[in-house]
Amino acid sequence: MPPQPPTLPRPATAPAPFPPLRRDRLETLQVNLTYRCNQACVHCHVNAGPTRTESMEAATLALIPEVLAARKLRCLDLTGGAPELHPEFRQLVRRVRALGVEVIDRCNLTILQEPGQEDLAAFLAAEGVTVVASLPCYLQDNVERQRGSGVFQRSIDGLRQLNALGYGLPGSGLELNLVYNPQGAMLPPAQGPLEADYRRVLAADHGVVFNRLYALANMPVQRFAAVLSAQGELEDYRELLRRSHRDANLVQVMCRKLISVDWQGFLYDCDFNQQLGLAIAGDPAAAAAAEPGERSHLRDLLRRDPSGDPIQVADHCFGCTAGSGSSCGGALAA
Repeated sequence: MPPQPPTLPRPATAPAPFPPLRRDRLETLQVNLTYRCNQACVHCHVNAGPTRTESMEAATLALIPEVLAARKLRCLDLTGGAPELHPEFRQLVRRVRALGVEVIDRCNLTILQEPGQEDLAAFLAAEGVTVVASLPCYLQDNVERQRGSGVFQRSIDGLRQLNALGYGLPGSGLELNLVYNPQGAMLPPAQGPLEADYRRVLAADHGVVFNRLYALANMPVQRFAAVLSAQGELEDYRELLRRSHRDANLVQVMCRKLISVDWQGFLYDCDFNQQLGLAIAGDPAAAAAAEPGERSHLRDLLRRDPSGDPIQVADHCFGCTAGSGSSCGGALAA
């Protein structure tokens, strides 16, 4: 019998790339006013903290109401860091609310007790701002493991302060939504039953009420990615996200109706792309004519509608489509 050629190992199949996406009609402008924060949370994909100094300049800030009006957008979503630490936060909110546009404040709750912010909750209520507040668990130990000692009680105090002003109460018109993040390299549980647990425990133990709970997956970006890498869990978590992808979630991912703006005014398809430096693709013709290194800016939205533009996708996008899905408005699947 003639000698047989050696059997060569079959090459491993490369993971399937994230499916291509295009933007629908733009509805929300999400603006990162500053990377400065009074906390430094383990799960923070922005790597925010008290020592960060990045802050949006006045000329860029002035473009925000103009863009909202030009594109007829329904919502301004303010984030950070702690967006309230920007010195022009309140003036911006007043100007945008005067346009009849919804304003969301992504609040860490402890900011309400910071020096100089004692009247912040009353200001938010007077302007009818929607508060989306981070509370990664209803148990003290879990919250403080993720966010630091003393944070849980300060967060409960902040929620009580908001409740006293009408936030979360039926018929008040003041919406208070909470945000849950898992403790580690795992997907969030089903949002509905978790919300019921939050509602039961917070009411019974602390007398706190709220409107909705948003269950968000942790993105393997910036500080959280570094923590997972140090623990040897980063690649396993990325694989979990890929393996848990559901095509049905692609219809509702937040980047299809949202544009993210960094503190310099540059545009991104989402806050995660912003942290990875994946600038928005924008109009293909304009991109072809742009100078090398030129990036789309907030001012560009004054003259063109980005609907239909391609969206920059990469492996981290599986974090939004895994399991029940994850977005700034919580789970995507019922």
